Amino acid sequence: MSDTLKAVADPAVFVLVCFAVGLMAGSFLNVVIHRLPKMMERSWREECAEVLNAAGEPYGSPAPPPQPKTNETYNLFVPRSRCPACGHGITALENIPILSWAVLRGRCSACKARISVRYPVVELLGGVAAAWSAARFGFTPAAFGAMVFLWCIIAASVIDLDTQLLPDAITLPLLWLGLLLNTGGVFTNLRSAVIGAAAGYLVLWSVYWLFKLVTGKEGMGYGDFKLLAAIGAWCGWQVLPLTIILSSFIGAAVGIALMIFTRHGRNVPIPFGPYLGAAGVVALFWGPQLTRQYLSQFI
Repeated sequence: MSDTLKAVADPAVFVLVCFAVGLMAGSFLNVVIHRLPKMMERSWREECAEVLNAAGEPYGSPAPPPQPKTNETYNLFVPRSRCPACGHGITALENIPILSWAVLRGRCSACKARISVRYPVVELLGGVAAAWSAARFGFTPAAFGAMVFLWCIIAASVIDLDTQLLPDAITLPLLWLGLLLNTGGVFTNLRSAVIGAAAGYLVLWSVYWLFKLVTGKEGMGYGDFKLLAAIGAWCGWQVLPLTIILSSFIGAAVGIALMIFTRHGRNVPIPFGPYLGAAGVVALFWGPQLTRQYLSQFI
């Protein structure tokens, strides 16, 4: 191992380096949270327009004119970040995680429009997630894997809170990455990971259809199935009961609190992804220990 790697591998240095990297990752997560739903909407509109244009005159009615396409490339990297109020391009000095927001006092440097406090909060969460992973697992593949897992959970949870959608672009790569990591037994053995992925999907899929048959309503979305499948792929099937119970408990507590303190309507849907994600984080870091303690009460 080189001297540089030895220095980085020092526990204290590794945690600090990961915290700094996590802050930058958190800045990118803000981009993902803002742009990915818009990219999905653009893709859906283009697909619908193609279908309608191909259909010609469905049911005897003329198809609507095709939507004009913008020439601007729009993805996670292009165009450069800018103020949504005035279009001011964000400079490098204005994009330093947390610090820039504090120096600018939460306002755009050009038009003084407010910048949501959520941006530095997400950046801080990205840094804390990386630092905690480094402290928990040390200089190992598990630490880097845990960082990616937590960053994906943060992005998916905030998007779900905003749009009640869990993008396949996050949940499916997360599932496959969990299986790939566990081919080397990073968090669990491959057999447990494969069974966890299948069982995680099928459990919520079954609950979804049972609820729909009984009530005629949809109780959750397919993104929730995929997220639990991803958690099963990372942590193994053994922690799925803990994940389901914990996420249901947190979701019920938050839902009751919202109805009591904010007059949140009973028929207004509440996204389940953030609670699944929180339970998945607990499962990744403490799942085996908690499961053993729980089972010891009955054995």
